[in-house]
Amino acid sequence: MRRYGPAVLLALVGAAILRVSLLGDLYLRYVQAGLRPYLVVSGVVLVLLAAGAAVLVRTAVEQEVQGDDGDHADPGGHTHGPAGPRVAWFLTLPALALLLFPPPALGSYSAEREAAQRAQRGVGTFPALPAGNPLDLTLGEFGSRAVYDSDRSLTGRPVRLTGFVTRDDDRTWYVTRLLVSCCAADASTAKAEVRGADAPPVDTWVTVTGTWHPEGEPGSDAAWPPALDATSVQRVRQPDNPYEKR
Repeated sequence: MRRYGPAVLLALVGAAILRVSLLGDLYLRYVQAGLRPYLVVSGVVLVLLAAGAAVLVRTAVEQEVQGDDGDHADPGGHTHGPAGPRVAWFLTLPALALLLFPPPALGSYSAEREAAQRAQRGVGTFPALPAGNPLDLTLGEFGSRAVYDSDRSLTGRPVRLTGFVTRDDDRTWYVTRLLVSCCAADASTAKAEVRGADAPPVDTWVTVTGTWHPEGEPGSDAAWPPALDATSVQRVRQPDNPYEKR
C-alpha cells in the first residue's frame, strides 16, 4: 500500500480542490470568483496525475512479480523506490480536512488582527450617489466616502450595510467585511461602528440600516472608523461570497 502513497496523496488533494470549486460555492471562502476555472483545472490535473502514478506503480509491481529487478531492502532495513518517505503521509491530513470539513470563511479573528492601517488616498470628491432609500453600499464604499469625501455626500442619506459583527474590548461593536484582491491571504478589513443598537453575538451576519455619523475632518485619524447611527439591525445568513472585492 505504501507504494501507492504519492498517488493517493495527489488524488486526495485533487478531489479536495474539486470538492470546493466544482460542487458548489465553497471556493468563494478562499479566492475570488474569477479564479474558479483555474481551481477546477488544477483539481482535474492532480487527479489525472494520481491515476498515472498508480498505473506506473502497478506496472512496476507486475514486473517484480515476473522476476524483473525491483526494490530491495538494504541491510539496514530501509527501502528505496516509489513509496517515498513516510512523513509524506502527514500531508493527507490537510487534504482530508479540506475534502470532508472545509474551513469557514475568515471572520472576526482575522479582522481584529489587522491594525487600523489605511492607504494614504488623500481627500477628494466622489461621484454622485445613486438613487435609493435606503442606499445599499458595501463596507468599502461606505468607509471610503465617510473618511475621504470632502463633499460629505453621505450626510443625511439612509444607508444599508451588510457584514459580520466584531467588537472591541470596550464593547463597541462594528459591522465588518473583509476585502480581498485575489484570495483570503491578502484580506484587509472594512468596518463601521454601529451606534444606538445592541450588539448581536460576534461573527453574526447582520444588515444594518442607519445614517452616517460624521466625526473629525476628512482624511483625519478621528474620521476612522466611520460611525453609523442605526435605525434597524437584522440578522441575515452569510452570503455565498463573504468577501468584498478591494
